Amino acid sequence: MAKVGLYIYTGDGIGEALDIAALTNLAQKEGAAIVKTHDDLYSPAGIQMVKDDVEKEGVDRVVIAGASPRYEYKDFDFPGVYIEKTSLRELVVWSHPSDNGNNEHVQELAEDYIRMSMAKIKKVAMPVPEKMEAPSQKVLIVGGGIAGMSAALELAEAGFESTIVEKENELGSFAAKIRKQTPIGPDYTTLIDPIAPGLIAKINANSKITVKTGTELARIANVPGNYRASFKSAGVKSEWDAPIPLTPEEKFDANGKELSAEDQKKKYNAKNEGRQDYMQVDSNAEIFGAVVLASGWKPFVPAEGEYAHLAWGNPNVVTNHQFEDIAKKGKIVRADGKEAKSVAFVMSPGAKKDDFDFPYASAVTSISALKHAKYVREDYPQDGKSYIFYQHMRTPGKYEYFYKSLQNDEGMFLTKGAVTEVKDNGQGGLSVKVEDTLIGGDMTVDVDMVVLATGMIPTTKEEAVINFAYRQGPAFRDLELFQGYCDSNFICFPYETRRTGVYAAGGVRRAMTIEDEMEDGTGAALKAIQVLKAVEVGHAVHPRTWDYDWPDFYFQRCTQCKRCTEECPFGALDDDEKGTPKPNPARCRRCGTCMGACPERIIGFKDYNIDIVGSMIKNIEVPDDDEEKLRMVVFVCENDAYPALDIAASQGKSWSPLPRIIPVRCLGSVNVSWIKDAMSSGMDGVLLLGCKYGDDYQCHFAKGSELAGKRMDNVAESLKSLGVEKERVKLEQVSIDDYDKVSQIINDFVEEVVGMGPNPFKGF
Repeated sequence: MAKVGLYIYTGDGIGEALDIAALTNLAQKEGAAIVKTHDDLYSPAGIQMVKDDVEKEGVDRVVIAGASPRYEYKDFDFPGVYIEKTSLRELVVWSHPSDNGNNEHVQELAEDYIRMSMAKIKKVAMPVPEKMEAPSQKVLIVGGGIAGMSAALELAEAGFESTIVEKENELGSFAAKIRKQTPIGPDYTTLIDPIAPGLIAKINANSKITVKTGTELARIANVPGNYRASFKSAGVKSEWDAPIPLTPEEKFDANGKELSAEDQKKKYNAKNEGRQDYMQVDSNAEIFGAVVLASGWKPFVPAEGEYAHLAWGNPNVVTNHQFEDIAKKGKIVRADGKEAKSVAFVMSPGAKKDDFDFPYASAVTSISALKHAKYVREDYPQDGKSYIFYQHMRTPGKYEYFYKSLQNDEGMFLTKGAVTEVKDNGQGGLSVKVEDTLIGGDMTVDVDMVVLATGMIPTTKEEAVINFAYRQGPAFRDLELFQGYCDSNFICFPYETRRTGVYAAGGVRRAMTIEDEMEDGTGAALKAIQVLKAVEVGHAVHPRTWDYDWPDFYFQRCTQCKRCTEECPFGALDDDEKGTPKPNPARCRRCGTCMGACPERIIGFKDYNIDIVGSMIKNIEVPDDDEEKLRMVVFVCENDAYPALDIAASQGKSWSPLPRIIPVRCLGSVNVSWIKDAMSSGMDGVLLLGCKYGDDYQCHFAKGSELAGKRMDNVAESLKSLGVEKERVKLEQVSIDDYDKVSQIINDFVEEVVGMGPNPFKGF
């Protein structure tokens, strides 16, 4: 039987604000075998006190009641002992100052957190790591450009082997086909020779790197640590090529009416998701531990007839990529072979609005335009002229020095303005009309060539560069928000994709300069190493890198509804022919979305499950006859909303003492049964605080808040049918930098619930 020790930190004003003796008595009543206090619990002496009880008194469950659980993680770490931390400092004392002399509400708040932590600690079990036997330590790198080569070299430096798969016959991609590149060192005025040849030489000389050129990845199956990759010759179709299109008959409904484009897309997605042929494992495949996806980008080329006002189709109007090809061959010349001594670089397609650029334009297109303008000046130093017309000129960081160096060149002309017309000037050249220029008024210039600053399309937008043997489909989900870029969130988890163990680098993640791609390859390589180590010892990857648990399924009650497999953001669940989920612990990121999705409540973790959280809710003391002491539960995302609360408390912001905060791994893990438990226990309201979703999505687990929002809509309808105000259950989106707003969000909710009065089912 577990022996619980509960330790109360009395520093930071906790001892003065709370009745510690009452908390001690309560903890003993709730089943704590040992209860002690310390005014400096996080000091070596305080830690030693707990350690002595573990080693000498047999304590194997520890509750630390003091600072936020987000602090001091490593100080309390005893093998075989479960540690639970509850916040009396941030969530009670700091956020609820009692200078008015009435401590009753604050004391009740602290007591409930003690009850909740004791309810949890008595039901948790120690996680047992799911270690993979002899996982592969080799990394597959898809793409042999700058990012891919940089990743391979960094992996080799760290002692890991890798295989580069490049569909072209040579390494280097576009970076190997340029004349010059922008400076990467202190001299920001001079273009430098391309670095790609040097990287290629290093790759070919490194015994830890295998190169497969003229080759594509046909399919990848299984899990991190044991990925099985099949290859094919570049451009050759294979049995694994995806996706499968709709047949002509499938584009019509049962009545013979053609489906809308949106309905056809839904049917197409449904057809390709869960294909059993993709779940078969190729026995002849090569084994890898992790994948770096660095397949790069393709140049955007306008369609025929597009940008007619810019004379697209005229042989002397080219894209920036085409201009680079011309420069690589020698001096800049026109289509007729004559010298092009004057060139206009058009950064925006004529719009006068600040938000209108060529598709996939970025800072890279601005930097490239500056480089190309310098080509003209280098080729024709006496009389060469470069004109750059822009709506946006983006030169971040040290590239600003490069920009300023060109401003000082008398042969350069740069101005903000709208290019409204490009036409043949009748002399073999082009006439460029520009309106609303920065220098005032309109202008027209005659040039030999015009270059359009078009963008870089990620290969994942239009190509199946990686085909997964996953229940959730063979390709990355098409997220319009990311315009085809590999679906990672640049702020919260760079390099991550929705497939654990697959890390994006370079042009598939965002448009990048060569220097940025080198750095990106390094970052993705380090993430790949992280997952290799994670599967070896059995813990999760970002963001719960300390977590050795994984979801457990009680299959006897599974109804094969497939909600868990469909809602898992990371493809951690396949299913068999009956629809029974097949867990893949190495893919799992421990978000608990599957647990929140399950209507049968048969999925959970050893230290985080339906019963544990339900017991915490039921252990909150709810007064039945005091309308001034309404009670609410607030489920708070541990990644954004909870730290926002911590920051708010540390800055002296306060919120109502009526709600009780319960941290959750992700709002996607919130099961509707917890809402029912709360309302049936007499709670007067339930608030969920989670990450932002939609166009500004910031969820660490991709779509947890969004899924919770959909579930709460159903809960609201259920409440309404029972005659209970649906406003009693609400979800609010909170980012980590909303610490100045989060307390007001809680207070507004409390005020709304108080206005509605007690839960009509209270006491039943």
